[in-house]
Amino acid sequence: MVEAKKRCFVVMGFGIKTDYVNGRKLDLNKSYRLLIKPVVESKGLECVRADEITHSGSIDIQMYRELLKADLVIADLSTANPNAIYELGVRHALRPFTTIVISEDKLIYPFDLNHILITSYQHLGDAIDYEEVERFRGALGKLIDTVIPRQEPDSPVYTYLNSLIPPKIQEEIEEAIDDIPKTQLLEKGNSLSIIIQEAEDSIEDKNFAKAKALFQTAVQLSNLNQGQKDLYLVHRLAFTTYKAALPDLVTSLYESLKLLESINLAHTNDPETVSSAGAIEKKLFENGEGDEHLENSILLLQRSYYLLNNRYNAINLALTYVYRACSELSPSNQEKIADLVFAQRTWKRVLFLCDRDLPLILEKESNDQTRIENRTKEGQELQEYYNAQKFWIAVNQAEATFGLGDFESHQKYLQTAQNIPHHTWMWESFSDQLAKLRGKLVAVGDLIEPSWTAPV
Repeated sequence: MVEAKKRCFVVMGFGIKTDYVNGRKLDLNKSYRLLIKPVVESKGLECVRADEITHSGSIDIQMYRELLKADLVIADLSTANPNAIYELGVRHALRPFTTIVISEDKLIYPFDLNHILITSYQHLGDAIDYEEVERFRGALGKLIDTVIPRQEPDSPVYTYLNSLIPPKIQEEIEEAIDDIPKTQLLEKGNSLSIIIQEAEDSIEDKNFAKAKALFQTAVQLSNLNQGQKDLYLVHRLAFTTYKAALPDLVTSLYESLKLLESINLAHTNDPETVSSAGAIEKKLFENGEGDEHLENSILLLQRSYYLLNNRYNAINLALTYVYRACSELSPSNQEKIADLVFAQRTWKRVLFLCDRDLPLILEKESNDQTRIENRTKEGQELQEYYNAQKFWIAVNQAEATFGLGDFESHQKYLQTAQNIPHHTWMWESFSDQLAKLRGKLVAVGDLIEPSWTAPV
C-alpha cells in the first residue's frame, strides 16, 4: 500500500496586498511561488494554499479541514493580514505542533507575538532579490526538517497550558468532514488560483471582457469570512471592467467606480483602492462627465500620493492640477497660477523619485542577472519586469521635464525610453497623456514665470 503524501497548508493572502501600517504593497504570490512552495515540495510534501483548493459554496469548510488535518502549516503574516492571523490562531488551538510562522521583515506586528518564533524574509514589494530567495529557501528547508519530526509544542496554547489535550472530538470532526457530499467539490481545474491565472492571461491577450467575467467568478468564489470582499480581486475586477468598456467606456467607468465604492472607498487607507478610483475619476472628467470628477480625482490622487510617495500618483496628480488651472474650478488667474505652481512642485518631486528609484531597479536587475540569463520563463518575466520599470521611470522623467519646460532633458529621456524594449500600448499610453498635457499648457503656460512655450 502506497503511503499517502504528507500535506502542507499555507496560510497567507494572495495577489498584491497592502500593509496599512507602513503603506507598502507586497506581491504575496511571489512570496508563495519563489520562497515557500518550491521548498515544501522539495521535502516531499504536497503544498496547497486556500486559493488552490477546488470547491463550491463556502471555502470555510475546506479551510478548517486543512487547519485541522494538515501535517504542516506555514503561516505568512505579511501585511498583518487579519484572516491569516485568525487562521494561525485556529491552528494553534487545534494542533500542538508542526506549525511554522513567517513574515516579511518590515512587518510591524499588531500585538505581542514575542512568544512565537517568526522567521523573516526580505520582500522588496514587487520583487524578491535572488540572493534572498536562495537564503530563505535554505532557512525554511532546515526549519521544515526540524519541525516535521518534532513532538514538542510550537503552539503557545499547548506550551502555556501544558496539560491541555487536543480536542477529543477530532475523530468525529474528521469523519464529518470526510462525509461531505462530493457535489460540494468542483472538478479539478476550477480552483480560485486557476481562475485568477486565466483572467490574468486574458489581460495579457487584451481580452478584457473575458478577464472581467473570470474576475467576477473569482470574487464570488473568494467568499471570505462574513462576506468580506478580497481587495485584490475587486481591484482587478474594477480594472478589467473599465478596460472592457462595455457597453461603452463611460458606463464601464461608473460601474468600475461603484465596485471600488463597495470596498469602503470613502474611508479606506488602502492606497491601491484610492489610486484606482482617482484614475477612474480622471478618465470620467476627460470624457466630459463634469468638473466634479476632476475635483474628486485630485482629492483621491492626493490621498494615494501622500500615502505612498510614488511616481505613478505624482505624475497623474500633476496633470490634474493643470486640468484644474484650465477649468471653471480655477476662475481667476491667481487660482490658475496656484494650480500651476502645485503642478511644478509635483513634477520636481517626480524627478526626485525617479532619481531615487532608478539605482534600486538597476541594482536589483544586476543581482538577478544570473536568473535572467538562464533563458527560463522566470528569467524572461524578470527581464520584462525590469524593462517595464526602467521604461516608466524614463517616461515619467520625460513628462515631468516637459511640464517644467526643460525640453533638452525631455528629449534625452524620450530617447532613453524609446531604446528600452516595451509594449506598444505603453508608448501609446504615455503619448496620449503627454498630448493632453501639451494641449492644456498651451492654454495657460503664459501665466508661468518664465512663460511656458510649447516646443516646435
